[in-house]
Amino acid sequence: MRTYGQYCPIARASELLAERWSFIILRNIVLIGCRTFNEIAAGAPGLSRGLLSKRLRDLERAGVLEIRPKPDGPGSTYEPTQAGRELSEVMLALQHWGSQWAELTPQHAHPGVVLWGWVNGHLDRGRLPRHRVLVRFDYPTVSGPGSRGWLLIERGDAEICEKHPGGEEDLVVVVSDPMAFARWDLGELAWGDALRCGAIEVHGPRALARALPTWKRHVDSLAARQVITVD
Repeated sequence: MRTYGQYCPIARASELLAERWSFIILRNIVLIGCRTFNEIAAGAPGLSRGLLSKRLRDLERAGVLEIRPKPDGPGSTYEPTQAGRELSEVMLALQHWGSQWAELTPQHAHPGVVLWGWVNGHLDRGRLPRHRVLVRFDYPTVSGPGSRGWLLIERGDAEICEKHPGGEEDLVVVVSDPMAFARWDLGELAWGDALRCGAIEVHGPRALARALPTWKRHVDSLAARQVITVD
C-alpha cells in the first residue's frame, strides 16, 4: 500500500479509502444495501469486474468489509463491518457537501444509472402494484448498448433488466433529457414539469402512467442528493 507518510488521521484514512471507485463501492454496500458482486457492479458502470474484485479485497484488508461465502451456492456476500457501517456518516456528509457544491453535468446523468439509483435508492416498494408490470425505458440520447432498459415489477418487488424479460410492456418511458430525469430523482424537479417540457414522455394506460412517479420515495434535494457518475 502506498502511504503518505503522515500520522494525520485524514492521511491514514485516505490511504485506505481514497482509491478510485472505493467510495462508489462503499456507497453501494453501506448506504444502498448491495450484498452480491453483481448488485455492486450494477451500480458502478464503467468499473471492470477485475478492478472491482481488487477493490473489494482491498476494502476487506482495510477492515471495512467482510467477505463471506454464500450459504446457498457459489459466490460471496459483502457485508460492512462495524468500521464500514460507521462510514455511513462520512458518506452522508460527503453527499450533503456534493449536493451544495458539486455541479451536476450531463456526464453525471446517464439515464440507465439514474434508473438504477431510483430503483435501488428511492423506490417506495409499498406503493408498487401487486400484479406484474413491465416498463420499458428508452434513452434517445444514448447510442449502442445501454440505450434501453426495463423495470420489471412482480410480487411487490422490482428489478432492472438489461434485456427484455418477456411478456407485454405496460408502459414506455422516453427520457429525452437525462439531466431532467436525474433532477427528478434528486427531488429537484417535479415529474409533471418534466412531462410538460417534453424532457420525459410516458406512453401507456393513463392510470398506470400517473401512478409511476408515485413509486418514488420523497427525496430531500439537499439532505439526500446522490450524484452518481459514469466513467
